[in-house]
Amino acid sequence: MDSHERERHHACVAAGEPQTEELLLGWREGRIASRDRIVARILPELKAIAAARLRAEPHASMSTQDLINDAVLRITAADDLSIVDRAHILALSSRIMRNILIDHARAKRTDKRRHERVELHTRIDGDQRLDLVSLDVALIRLKALDDALAELVEMRYFGGMSVTDVALVTGLSEPTVKRRWQVARAWLLDALANPIDD
Repeated sequence: MDSHERERHHACVAAGEPQTEELLLGWREGRIASRDRIVARILPELKAIAAARLRAEPHASMSTQDLINDAVLRITAADDLSIVDRAHILALSSRIMRNILIDHARAKRTDKRRHERVELHTRIDGDQRLDLVSLDVALIRLKALDDALAELVEMRYFGGMSVTDVALVTGLSEPTVKRRWQVARAWLLDALANPIDD
């Protein structure tokens, strides 16, 4: 738990608010009020994740709020909710946002009147611009080889999650996450540079 989360935890306890885990349990039991309170609590992080994904995208036809709304709708529509904590719901949100952006990029690519490349701008390893559809194809290939590495890429690129956040979600140590990130990044860069033709 970082200092920001500790402050939020202490503020919730002082205000008599239920803990995130209690709200998640209520959500799993079907209480809409618990679900709404969880969404309200993670909204600042969702805004940061969505803004990071959409920042500096030329010709973006999707706003930060649109991306957040789509992600929240998909999360709340899930029948089998097995979220265990705040970090887990943020990781799930980043994966869902990735899927939304990929769907959006594919739709733009198939539009015969507009032929433009849709890029993901990330500052994870400096200022990078990655073609979303090519990145998705590479991630599918990586997932076939190592599902955990593919999830790590999703959390870092699409979720904007730090090494510390990823360690918290996965239960791995930070040095292990750093090593796995180096492997995933090297594999991904090679896959993007040497795509497999269909």
